[in-house]
Amino acid sequence: MEHFLSADAIRTRFSQAMSAMYQQEVPQYGTLMELVQQVNARCLADNPALHARLEAADELSRLNLERHGAIRVGTAQELATLRQMFAVMGMAPVGYYDLSQAGVPVHSTAFRPVSDEALRRNPFRIFTSLLRLELIDDIPLREKAARILAQRDIFTPRCRALMAQHQQQGGLSEADADAFVHEALETFRWHALSSVDSADYQALSQQHRLIADVVCFPGCHINHLTPRTLDIDRVQALMPDYGIDPKAVIEGPPRREVPILLRQTSFKALEEPVIFQQGETGTHTARFGEIEQRGAALTPKGRALYDRLLAEAGTGTDNQQHQRRLSEVFRAFPDDERSLREQQLAWFSYRLSEQGAAQPPQPGESAAALIEQGRLIADPIIYEDFLPVSAAGIFQSNLGDRAQARSAGNASRADFEAALGAPVQDEMALYEARQRQSLARCGVSEA
Repeated sequence: MEHFLSADAIRTRFSQAMSAMYQQEVPQYGTLMELVQQVNARCLADNPALHARLEAADELSRLNLERHGAIRVGTAQELATLRQMFAVMGMAPVGYYDLSQAGVPVHSTAFRPVSDEALRRNPFRIFTSLLRLELIDDIPLREKAARILAQRDIFTPRCRALMAQHQQQGGLSEADADAFVHEALETFRWHALSSVDSADYQALSQQHRLIADVVCFPGCHINHLTPRTLDIDRVQALMPDYGIDPKAVIEGPPRREVPILLRQTSFKALEEPVIFQQGETGTHTARFGEIEQRGAALTPKGRALYDRLLAEAGTGTDNQQHQRRLSEVFRAFPDDERSLREQQLAWFSYRLSEQGAAQPPQPGESAAALIEQGRLIADPIIYEDFLPVSAAGIFQSNLGDRAQARSAGNASRADFEAALGAPVQDEMALYEARQRQSLARCGVSEA
């Protein structure tokens, strides 16, 4: 029987190839990667306890692998085919995100690995948005956009053939996996030659800049890649020193002793030359570099508290003022691991200490007592998903500063799953299962 390369290995090869391609296409992203690596190295040197903890939890090795990408597609067929493509890499659709609530006419999911082992090997994820043509209020323009999208195929014939081969035989050999990575990359490559004329581009852009980005090009170019930093405030402060123009405000929760969920910022989108049909030239602005700092995944109770406090804090245009306001409001959110655990605000992964391995838990011993005795260690589970308000904030700031909130609150998970051809997995159920399984491995019945 032929030896197949693992999905984790294919995902790693793909993410590395995509990073190399994006650094070529957007040189500032390479500069951003260097800055993030320097800040991370400094953080680990200044905080030996953090270094030791990441190492013990097997998080250190994945830090520089950590990145996500974002793409946008125009049709149900494109989305369903992407689901098959990402399945080759061990990535499943997790979560449903309605970005129309923030004036962005898309809904989305995240393709990502789901098991502990796959996440440790490479947590690469792709935030994937489907354009909602029904939110274009100009009906002739909506129909024209649908006709333009119907004429393109964003997948190479060889890529389609390799996906079919994977489905038929249950895997790909190393040579076929390398060919698959090469072919899959073409779907996400930037094309400066637009598939429409200048007039159609302007009409679609006036309806919404993101609609033009999705409809007017022959592929679903990657619009950002995102390294993970351990100190996003420092990266934001240093970006201008590296010739990078940051967006005004860091999205997400404030700086905390125990980071939660996801904080994001980016450099502003590049203005790139475009050649339209009939030879006209112009520019397009959509692709940028994002940075993220990931913290603990929150339980439904924790998430409800987070959402309430974020709404209370509001949004700002000055980062320092906004962060101060966030910090004041978020005093109501406990900021130590014990409180987060005891109040069931965050998810934790449990492992036995050396003492716990030598003196294993007995039936009836609680996790809290074992932790007090130093026999059990609780590590916050890293949040692997996204925040729709933050994602929309990043999109809007990189599509121009005009706020476009004309299509608010049109969630349609059923329509999205029909287009996808499968249900999306519930991220809360995944975190709960990881916490429960970690306790079971330690011989503890409940947290």
